[in-house]
Amino acid sequence: MKTPFLLNTVAAATVLGLTATSALAEEQASDDIETITIIGNSSNTLKVAGSAHVVTEEDLEEFKYSDVNRAMRQVPGVYIQLEDGLGLRPNIGLRGTGTSRTGRVSLMEDGVLIAPAPYAASSAYYFPTFDRITGIEVLKGPASIQYGPFTVGGAVNLISRQIPIEGQGQLKLEKGQHEELHGYFYYGDSFENFGYLVELNDHQTDGFKVIDRIGQDTGFEKRDQVVKLRFNTDSDASVYQQLDIKLQNSSEVSDQSYVGLTDADFGVDPYRMYGISAGDQFQGKHEQLVVSYYADLTESLDLHVTAYDNDFARNWYKTGKFYIEDSATPGTYNSVSWSSVIGEINTNPGSALANYYQSILDGADSGSDLIDKVDGNRSYMNRGVQARLDWNFTTGGAEHDLKLGLRAHEDDADRFQRRSYFTQENGQLVLSEAGIWGDAGNRIDSAEANSYYLIDTVSWGDWIFTPGVRYEDVELKREDWSSAPDREAQPSVRTNTVSEVLPGFGALWSINDTTSVLFGVNKGFAPPGSSADDQPEESWNYEMGLRFSGSQYNSELIAFFSDYDNLLGECTLANSGCDINNEGDKFNGGEAEVKGVELLVSGEFAENWPARFSYTFTETEFGSSFDSNVWGTVETGQPIPYIPENQAQLMLGYDNQTWSLLASINYMDELCTKPACGQFQKTEERTLVDLAAEYQVNDAVTFFATIENVTDEDTIVAREPYGARPDKPRTAKVGLKLNF
Repeated sequence: MKTPFLLNTVAAATVLGLTATSALAEEQASDDIETITIIGNSSNTLKVAGSAHVVTEEDLEEFKYSDVNRAMRQVPGVYIQLEDGLGLRPNIGLRGTGTSRTGRVSLMEDGVLIAPAPYAASSAYYFPTFDRITGIEVLKGPASIQYGPFTVGGAVNLISRQIPIEGQGQLKLEKGQHEELHGYFYYGDSFENFGYLVELNDHQTDGFKVIDRIGQDTGFEKRDQVVKLRFNTDSDASVYQQLDIKLQNSSEVSDQSYVGLTDADFGVDPYRMYGISAGDQFQGKHEQLVVSYYADLTESLDLHVTAYDNDFARNWYKTGKFYIEDSATPGTYNSVSWSSVIGEINTNPGSALANYYQSILDGADSGSDLIDKVDGNRSYMNRGVQARLDWNFTTGGAEHDLKLGLRAHEDDADRFQRRSYFTQENGQLVLSEAGIWGDAGNRIDSAEANSYYLIDTVSWGDWIFTPGVRYEDVELKREDWSSAPDREAQPSVRTNTVSEVLPGFGALWSINDTTSVLFGVNKGFAPPGSSADDQPEESWNYEMGLRFSGSQYNSELIAFFSDYDNLLGECTLANSGCDINNEGDKFNGGEAEVKGVELLVSGEFAENWPARFSYTFTETEFGSSFDSNVWGTVETGQPIPYIPENQAQLMLGYDNQTWSLLASINYMDELCTKPACGQFQKTEERTLVDLAAEYQVNDAVTFFATIENVTDEDTIVAREPYGARPDKPRTAKVGLKLNF
């Protein structure tokens, strides 16, 4: 993946690296930030009557992570299902929700839903380029009902860089192992009635896996450009008004496959890729337009209106299934998934069938048997308008912060896919049949949703109460042309509608200046699929906790419990248990329970010696028995997959503002990848250590270096999709930041 690197970035740095003069008033900068954040800053979390966490830009700069999975390990109650080791398509869950493709979390950027099609196809095959993210806000429990549609686990809001209040910029250059190159540039300025920001990002690597016999690397190249403009009235105008425009464009090319390894092959070389995955490649392009209007109508009344339009197109060309010719009926084939191939080798080593499968994985000729590749060609649309009216008033000795909000939203996922067939000859794939566009899926899933919420934050003496209610009204539709090469015929159509009232309530009692107690309850919801038989995911969620805010450290201990009436499952190829024909379908999983404890302690145990410790204990179980095409046969009492019982992170080090040396120690239990949790349905326990060092020469120049996975641990971190998968091996990089 060799291309000219950072030409645009360096050129932009030369042209735009100018000295700035004017600055806005502090209150204007504050207004701008308030339009895109949920919590605001980490100190505000202490006043939230519910579970809320902020990962600041300073936190993200500690280890210079370009992978959101690594950055979010510091937040308790967050679960990560690793897949590619590079963070390209994160799988994030909150408090026991499903992790696959972050499809059960209200994922936002700057307060705007960012999943490709949040209602119709919530799997996040697009995820914002994490290199340009400057903060993360995580809300769980009743604190999240303002930010649906997913209110079971909660919401994740990624904060992009904001227009600075005075002229400033940065050029960051990094060089790492596996031919990693990264360049990031931004410059922005604010004047009395206008502000702007230009942001460029270019990141590429050859990856850490190598495909058999090809010598091909498995990395990526990502490019991202952002332009922000702000127009505002004078700061002393009778009604302050502000219009923000955000334009974002990004592209990704990554040589990633769904094919993993057998356990035996993983034990020999975890970074090997079978030759059948040669040519597997993801190509994606994302464009976003956001226009936001803010008006400070009176001292007590504010209005926020945002219109957004996200367009995402991708084609993931990847290995799908193995087709074995029927010896009794030549010309007819029986298909088997590569997950089943690897399962047969794992569970029945030495059998005739396992030996044949292994020979194919090792490059033997396939004869008349075929290997398919699917062009997973899809385009997505996600657009809408959302508005919020904030009213602050005092009555009966209580201060009220009343928020009334609405959102009119529509999205769709358009699939027009093709399946090609290959034979394997002399260890190489040879095209046998190209296939016809549409033969691997020709359909449109769409949704229209109107949502409303009313939340009042009531401060009364030592108490804060947050009663609220959310209403979701969703219409879902699927138009399916089956495997037709066009859309001239009438499609089969199925529809589903759902309306839900979602109440929530939180309370915070400040016992004294340092200690408070919180309690919350809310009704959880996730939209169903387009089949009339699909029911929405519903639960009642409870939390109770204790917060302490001292002079040297802050701490929080929260117990949570989610009681599902209906847990939704979703069929994705990433789960390796479903067929492409029913990919995206959802099914009713019945009752389930999730309970656990979250602990977070952060501060300084001595001057210049920062430390942070987070820990999550979780226990899950299905409350009913059923059969599914994702999890197989599920029995009452079995655990929900990919939720570890114990996980923890400890960060500590030395930082005197001139130089720093920090260590991050991350532990995760083994976990079940299937409810049955058999021998080959578990990951392995692991402890990862990352190191980061930084030296600030002066206000303009900073050098840094990081080493991820210092001990080079190579355990199995996932088995989905299609076999055992590793995390990134020991990887070092060095870099330079120039501020101006």
